[in-house]
Amino acid sequence: MYVSNTKIKVRYAETDKMGIVHHSKYYVWFEVARDDFIKQIDITYKEIEDMGIMMPLVETYCKYVKPAKYGDNVIIKTSIEKLSPVRISLNYKVLKEGSNELLAKGKTSQTFIDNNFKLINIQKKYPNLWKKLSSFKDI
Repeated sequence: MYVSNTKIKVRYAETDKMGIVHHSKYYVWFEVARDDFIKQIDITYKEIEDMGIMMPLVETYCKYVKPAKYGDNVIIKTSIEKLSPVRISLNYKVLKEGSNELLAKGKTSQTFIDNNFKLINIQKKYPNLWKKLSSFKDI
């Protein structure tokens, strides 16, 4: 299974009054990590959208284990948990750089739909994209 690594330095604007990263920011980080993961299969979200495919989130989850703080460097490890012709689920682990302490873990699920919000079977309609995605699940 392929795992991508996305590095993020915690910015002051991402923290709350307690000096820790606000819970909502993890979902922004997951999106950044998801974008990095997709780029690793030699395609971008823009190219996917230009093909007529949209990928709305249909499920999100995050478990907060330890706080990330202003100035911390974190690494988000992203991998495919499940892939079907109409849906992809990604796992995320947020680790503190250096110590590799687990700060949070999460999951997102997205469907593949067209501009009319109808499910697309990418295995049939976009076999090259399917091949790229499925090869990263099995690495």
